[in-house]
Amino acid sequence: MSSEPLVKLTDVNFTYDRRPVLQGINMEIPRGKVVAIMGLSGCGKTTTLRLIGGQLKATSGEVKVNGQVVNDLDNDGLYALRRRMGMLFQFGALFTDMSVYDNVAFQMREHTDLPNELIHDLVMMKLHAVGLRGAQKLMPSELSGGMARRVALARAIALDPLLILYDEPFAGLDPISLSVVGKLIRTLNDALGISSVVVTHDIQESLKIVDYVYFVSEGKIVAQGTADEIKDSAEPYVHQFIWGEADGPVSFHYPARSFGEQIYKEAARAR
Repeated sequence: MSSEPLVKLTDVNFTYDRRPVLQGINMEIPRGKVVAIMGLSGCGKTTTLRLIGGQLKATSGEVKVNGQVVNDLDNDGLYALRRRMGMLFQFGALFTDMSVYDNVAFQMREHTDLPNELIHDLVMMKLHAVGLRGAQKLMPSELSGGMARRVALARAIALDPLLILYDEPFAGLDPISLSVVGKLIRTLNDALGISSVVVTHDIQESLKIVDYVYFVSEGKIVAQGTADEIKDSAEPYVHQFIWGEADGPVSFHYPARSFGEQIYKEAARAR
């Protein structure tokens, strides 16, 4: 196995029009590891996933996946690279008019010439890996939130990818389903020898399964380290985020003049 990281972002900047979203991002995703990207909504986490997947191109800097510079690839090269990736979207994003079986078989039918008999066996293997072989005939509307997320995970590993990208995989799950999905992410990563990038707000569950964490704030990496290092971090932003404190660098109150001053002036105007 190559010692080079599977994913490497070097001095990456990205702007929407003139608004900076990511600034000077340097990040590595080693082969065979689970890496989390954490931070408040709007800090640039999902944008980072889109840069890795090639949906967006960096304004400057380099995004490299499996030795290829993503922002230099043409459409054919980009599609070929994406076939080596799996994606688990927030809330699963299953095809609602397809059965569980057909959702998992979809990529195999689209991107391979495998016979139906072999596709059947592979789909059963993927569903068995997530504990849902018996649900193959169900429709997405018949699934619980946790089951839908597990079917989406089976679909994400359908083509044995090198890399899986997870966008908020724990959102909306009950505690049992959340734990099951977390364990599956870790177990499948290790069993398949893949790499995983997890964008999440769920601190406690994520820190149980990840090898490394990047914290992003206002488009910049403000902290990074192992789960234990992150838990022990003295960085005020990280400490507030990890322990869910109401006040800190992220203030409870939206910026405004003092309450007393506002009341006095409003009362004066009323007179």
